[in-house]
Formats: sequence, C-alpha cells, structure tokens
Amino acid sequence: MITRRNFLINTSLAATAVLALPSLAFTMDKKEIGLQLYTLRDELPKDVKSTLAKVAAAGFTTVETYGFSIKDQFWGLSPIELKKILDQNGLKAVSGHYNLGSFLADGNTTELKAAIEAATILKSEYLTIPWVDEPLRRNIKDYKVIAARLNEAAKMCQKVDLKLAYHNHDFEFQKHDGITGYEILLKETDKDLVHFELDLYWVVRSGNNPVQLFNENPGRFKMWHVKDMDKLNPTLNTEIGSGSIDFKTIFKELKQSGMKHFFVEQENNYNPNPFDSIRTSCDFISKKLV
Repeated sequence: MITRRNFLINTSLAATAVLALPSLAFTMDKKEIGLQLYTLRDELPKDVKSTLAKVAAAGFTTVETYGFSIKDQFWGLSPIELKKILDQNGLKAVSGHYNLGSFLADGNTTELKAAIEAATILKSEYLTIPWVDEPLRRNIKDYKVIAARLNEAAKMCQKVDLKLAYHNHDFEFQKHDGITGYEILLKETDKDLVHFELDLYWVVRSGNNPVQLFNENPGRFKMWHVKDMDKLNPTLNTEIGSGSIDFKTIFKELKQSGMKHFFVEQENNYNPNPFDSIRTSCDFISKKLV
C-alpha cells in the first residue's frame, strides 16, 4: 500500500503531489457537505433546535442561513443563540443569505450593517446576497449599479474579515442589448472582493453550462448551490442524484471553479418528506461525488 508519506517522498512525483494536494484535501479528507437551510423553511420556525439536530444527523457539517431580519433575527433567535445551537450540533454557518433590498435600491446601509454584525457573530466566512428585486434589474445600467453596490458592500465586509458573495437565479442570464446581467456583474465587480455562489440548478434551467462559466471565469465561483432538476418537470427540484443534472461532470471541475464550499438545496417536491430528502441527497454526494 502506498502511503501519503511515501508518495510525497517519491522525488519523481513530488511536484505533482504538491499541486494536487488542495483538490485531494477536499475530495478525500474533508467530505464537508453543506445544506442551505431554506430547504427546511417550514420546519425551522417551529423548532430550530430539533431541526438542526436532524440536519447534523443526516450527515451535514456546514449550513447556509437564510431569513435574517433586524426585527425577528433568525426565527426569533438572536445570532448568539443560533450560534450556540449550531455549535451543540457540530454545525458551522459558513455562509448566510441576507436580503439587502434597501441597500441595493438606494445604498442605505442599515440592513447591511445588521447583516454584517449577525454574520460576524456566527463566525461565517461569507455574507451572500440571494436576490435582486425586479424593478432594480431591468437594463444594463441597473446591473452596473448593482455591481457598484456589491463592490461597496464587499469593502465593508472586508473590514471585519468577511467575504461578500452573490447568488444567482435565472433572470441574470437574460440579455440586455446583447449582454447578460450576469456578464455585467462578473465584469464590473472587483475579482478580489466580490465572489459568486453559483446555483447550478438555475444555471442549467436558464440554458447555460456551469462548466463553461468556470472556464470563462476561473476561480470566481467560491460556493455552489447543488440543487437537482426533476426529470419530468424542470420547474421542480428533486433529491441530488435523482434528477437530470450531471453533477459528476460538474464536480470534476471544482478546482477550475474555485469552489470552497457547497450547499444542498431543495425547495419543493420532497420524497417523501424534507428530512428524508436531505438525507438522500447527502448520502448520494458522500458516496458518488466527494
């Protein structure tokens, strides 16, 4: 049996081994599988403690939060209280989705500052913007404004060692005078400060190829949403490995993507229920993808 130590000692393969280490560490040692908690949006508000315990029991080690508001915080829990429950279950909130509609609309930083404070308390790595309201994204000029706001927010995040990320749907791939909104965001944002969380389902649903995006923009996609598409009805999700998206091909390109973290997400069509669905997805990923 060739041990890792013997492999590295072999002088003829040493250089190759050093280059391969980042990928091997992810695919062989870490097995870090995350869950976007929006998947369990009907369960969490009822009982955060038991829901997160079930997430950990299903095999997940990281999560991405959603639903924070200045008034209600996280389903009635403060960030400190939520952090305690996450710690008790061995879960880390690597990222969080924070709706910053007012900031994107007019630059008001009230929501952004509250989101940064919450993400800092949770010791998250990324603060992720999940959505842009339709009136704010109607043309090229609008997308350039969004890009400028992303740059501004990223600088604020950087001051407290947070990273800013942007999560897509399908509307970003609509063309405006021959160019897509997503192309504008990629071009107009600071590559060192603004990162992208690629929702693989929405990329495929919009008729695009994730691997092509990786090749055209290497290293920009630090996070993924791993969400499968129902084979019969593409408007529906399904458990990972049960749908039509070729995740094996996509995962082979994780290094080109720059991906550091990924999160399973399923918004509907659970079989037979959300908790069984997330376990099925986690099992498939653990056995077939990482």
